[in-house]
Amino acid sequence: MQTSDSNLSEAPGLAEVLALPNEQLLGNRIEGVDGTLVMGSAPTALHQQWLQRLQLAVAPVLPKATELLPGVAVRCGESRLLIPDFVIVTCPDVATTWYPASEVLLAAEIESPSTRVQDRIFKKALYAEALIPYYLLVDPEQEAATVYALSDGDYLPHAKSEGGVLTLAEPFPAELDLRA
Repeated sequence: MQTSDSNLSEAPGLAEVLALPNEQLLGNRIEGVDGTLVMGSAPTALHQQWLQRLQLAVAPVLPKATELLPGVAVRCGESRLLIPDFVIVTCPDVATTWYPASEVLLAAEIESPSTRVQDRIFKKALYAEALIPYYLLVDPEQEAATVYALSDGDYLPHAKSEGGVLTLAEPFPAELDLRA
């Protein structure tokens, strides 16, 4: 588990993101992708309500030796630092600035009108390239979710919600009610 930022100098954009003052980070979500800083607005109250509901549903069914963490930075390769809405990591209780993708079991994104294309295409591709085993994509407008599983370097649909309920066997057994 990498807990130091000392080797970020070779990664344009990553060191810059981590060096930003807190007042610049407030109200913004800043990620680094291949030398480019990608800035998004802070999540809305509706987004945060969905995040809380998902956390409360997932946390009790997590396997031992995993931990659910909202809004933490994940290093995806040498030049990418992304911030999923939440992750499930395989290294609980570690104090770090960022987690390597190799320690992430699942990355989750909750769509909003301003992030829909980014979450469905851009981030999905970057997480797959970083070999994160599972990707959860939630569409609050449709009360729907899809879990994708990594297969030969690409994500394939693994489980889709039906009637507003997502039932999982992997990466852990769970039933998530997505209905408001």
